[in-house]
Amino acid sequence: MKIAIVGATGLVGSVMLQVLYERGFANDEIIAAASERSIGKVIKYGNRQLTVTSVEEAVKAAPRFAIFSAGAAASRQYAPAFAAAGTTVIDNSSAWRMDPGVPLVVPEINIDSVQSGHRIIANPNCSTIQMVLAISRLHTAFGIRRIVVSTYQSITGTGVKAIRQLEAEEAIGVGHNDAQQLIADTPHPMAYPYPIYRNLFPHGGDFLDDGSTTEEKKLVDETRKILGDDSILVCPTVARVPVVGGHSESVNVEFRREYDIDEARRIIATTPGVVLYDDPSRNHYPMPIMAEGRDEVFVGRVRRDNSQPNSLNLWVVADNLRKGAATNAIQIMQALSGNQ
Repeated sequence: MKIAIVGATGLVGSVMLQVLYERGFANDEIIAAASERSIGKVIKYGNRQLTVTSVEEAVKAAPRFAIFSAGAAASRQYAPAFAAAGTTVIDNSSAWRMDPGVPLVVPEINIDSVQSGHRIIANPNCSTIQMVLAISRLHTAFGIRRIVVSTYQSITGTGVKAIRQLEAEEAIGVGHNDAQQLIADTPHPMAYPYPIYRNLFPHGGDFLDDGSTTEEKKLVDETRKILGDDSILVCPTVARVPVVGGHSESVNVEFRREYDIDEARRIIATTPGVVLYDDPSRNHYPMPIMAEGRDEVFVGRVRRDNSQPNSLNLWVVADNLRKGAATNAIQIMQALSGNQ
């Protein structure tokens, strides 16, 4: 198969190439495409090397699939060109997610939303993917009325610039509280408005007029679209934490119907792509350090919320670069190509 990775030199693009290789596409024709400044660069793909080409050249090659991780602007510009050439685009940006004509897909939940005429398919936001996968079958069983979610998101969700900021701050030993002075003194570009080393802040994305952020709005809109229920109430708060391995989420779900806690645990444990890791007596609960490099979504701290009828607490962790981005996109491709 001929497959293009658009944004191949970026953080998610490099993980896409890694996941492709791991999932049996070692001998397929892989086109690595990126922006002008990366054209001609040589990158590794398994035991061979790929020379980065322009996106325009990738379109001309007419691959069967083009998997995008190049930002919303590039997706809006080039995805229609690939689609017109007969390529199926799987896009990891926010460009197409809420377009009513574009399926927003987590394969374990709603791959059947993709029809033969769809040439652009949207990959959800990383924090949305892990949450909806953990609760999707609970929704089928008990009907979700409301979700309150707080996310603790890895800096890798911001990209390489954030990793460099954390590394630079670790190297100089950030240790005082005068954040503005620190920013002035720090000899590196800042991905965030404050230090992230030994710190966290309730800020992901851009602030909107109502005081919420774009990252929080994604959790609301995308959850409803993927689960196919616009009546679900979602109350999110996003925080950025100095973690590299993955995103964590504290999720409180209120159901429309009464539930049995043992049945809820059984449903979680048998949801494809989900691992129930939950034994408080042995301090077993999911952490980013155990999710890093893994494709599963890990769920623990499963317990009844005694403050509210029909409510359940969960702790959900996943590698945001893999299942939260690269792996989910490639799983979509595998499902559509029959190569699983």
